[in-house]
Amino acid sequence: MVALTCLLVLQAGAADRFTLANTLQSNMVVQQGKNLTLWGKAAPGNRLQVHCSWQQKPSQTMADASGTWKLAVPVPKAVPHRFTANTITVRSGTETKRLQNILIGDVWLCGGQSNMDMELKPFLPWLLGTEHYRMEIENAVYPQIRFFNVRTDFKADPQEDCGGTWLVCSPQTAPQVSAVAYFFARQVFLKKGIPIGLVVNSVGGSAAQAWISRDTLAADNVLQQKYLYPYDTSSRSKEPLDSVVTFEKVVRPTLFYNAMVYPLRNLQFTGALWYQGESNRYDSAVYTRLFSSLIRNWRTLVNNPQLPFFYVQVAPYNWGENDTTQHEYAFLREAQANTRNVVPNTGMVVTMDIADPTDIHPRNKQEVGYRLAKLALAHVYNESHTVSTGPEYAGHTVDGPVVKVRFDNTGSGLMTNNGQAPRHFYLAGSDGVFHYAQARIEGREVWLQSEKVKAPVAIRYAFTNYPVTNLENAEGFPAVPFRSQF
Repeated sequence: MVALTCLLVLQAGAADRFTLANTLQSNMVVQQGKNLTLWGKAAPGNRLQVHCSWQQKPSQTMADASGTWKLAVPVPKAVPHRFTANTITVRSGTETKRLQNILIGDVWLCGGQSNMDMELKPFLPWLLGTEHYRMEIENAVYPQIRFFNVRTDFKADPQEDCGGTWLVCSPQTAPQVSAVAYFFARQVFLKKGIPIGLVVNSVGGSAAQAWISRDTLAADNVLQQKYLYPYDTSSRSKEPLDSVVTFEKVVRPTLFYNAMVYPLRNLQFTGALWYQGESNRYDSAVYTRLFSSLIRNWRTLVNNPQLPFFYVQVAPYNWGENDTTQHEYAFLREAQANTRNVVPNTGMVVTMDIADPTDIHPRNKQEVGYRLAKLALAHVYNESHTVSTGPEYAGHTVDGPVVKVRFDNTGSGLMTNNGQAPRHFYLAGSDGVFHYAQARIEGREVWLQSEKVKAPVAIRYAFTNYPVTNLENAEGFPAVPFRSQF
């Protein structure tokens, strides 16, 4: 009789067992002002009770016929500088799971390749670490910043869940956090006083097509022909997949979307940050189309068609060639800049002034994170007075051999960061040959002239692979590279 009773108890306990999605953990930040979706697996028909400490009463749900359960719980607005540690308790019969030390704030999705993946600490010999990384790690006492690094994996089909662990930012954990994401979060936290969660899904060397769904690529004939068809008809598409990273695998279409993006579909985000493009260096003709598709794909996945999406334009890099006339990278930057004209609610950070042309991984990630934060503060956190972008070509007039270039976004005025004349302006005449132009700032214009071009018909600014620029506004934001023919 005792044995039978124990067996019945064990059977009842087994029937009560359930799982939570791995992205739902203690120490996480949940998105303020939106519904928190809790989901997982349980026996079909099992009832689950969920109680969040900010709720007055628990909520209930039931696992469906496939064994999936899901429940949406309203989350209140965060109160600045009030960092209440919350709990979430989920029960099914005799089984209980409790998530602790949960903060309410803003959650940002951070994606891309190695410049987003680059952590505060070095990863030698490829990554030297951010500038002053020892001091930055020692000072990273920000328990209100939390991060979740999505585990790198390759999958041929969309996955229900992904690996990773929510960590509280501290000198012990900070070496593992994306430097760009951390400096962004730190700036927003210091300005707004609310917890910031970072979900980082980035892999060094990865191409944009790897982060896009199969349906999205297949729906666009240009992208389907360039990326899907060559892969699907190759022997590589038949190979079994594992989690080993190779330079060839990280550019295959859809695999990272399936393994690292799709599992995030039920999370809520304030916005997304993106730093990528190096591995699409020769794809400038289609990159605006490709990147725009990625943004729309991610927005659809998380059911937020207006999700703010801020990204970083690739920095000057010489690709080991030391050829100042090469400009394929300039075409990629142009394609990145054009994305703002195609997809609303996007913004771009320019890094032309803070790069080392011999290092594809610029170490000054503090400034990159700061500039991303300025975009967010201006466009998400409604600080309308915040200057968040640099001078951008607005037009010109021709006065004989002099071209007078007008700029928007000049802030408090045009200047150079070293007190010298603006660099990297070129003029061309009807022969199409570009010559270096002397440049001087006149109010909110830059006047150009070249002794070799008597009747200019075209302008280029910073339109080569690795020009490190000095033209900016008084707020310190660099001018956007451009070309114009007239």
